Amino acid sequence: MGRVDARLAELGVTLPDVAAPVAAYVPAVRTGDLVHTSGQLPFVDGALALTGKVGVGDGLVDPAAAADLARTAALNALAAVASLVGGLDAVVRVVKVTGYVASDPSFTGQPQVVNGASELLGQVLGDAGVHARSAVGVAVLPLDSPVEVEIVVEVR
Repeated sequence: MGRVDARLAELGVTLPDVAAPVAAYVPAVRTGDLVHTSGQLPFVDGALALTGKVGVGDGLVDPAAAADLARTAALNALAAVASLVGGLDAVVRVVKVTGYVASDPSFTGQPQVVNGASELLGQVLGDAGVHARSAVGVAVLPLDSPVEVEIVVEVR
């Protein structure tokens, strides 16, 4: 068991199978020492737990629930990286995270939602999980997902 696998076990987190693409793309590509993931939705066993816009109010996805979804999407991104490079011990550092939040027009808490992804990466990878980041509010995401996360990592 590798160092990162041991950390995942310590956290009680299981790396999922790589999520199947929903269109014409691959989950991740490597160029040189960088792996770029495609945008990852918060699939669990092939399904989205929640759909809709993030915000505060009736009929909206609660921001705390959306942060948990961002965490799941980041875990799916890590699975895509691991499948491409033979495991997460190859990760030198997370370079960049981009989080997209399908937002109600009045919602401005995208950074707190994407913290779900950032915090997971830090918990799993330690200092190597510290990264640059963008948190973007959008009108709609594929399959009406509340969040989507993509990452760029440096690998050995």
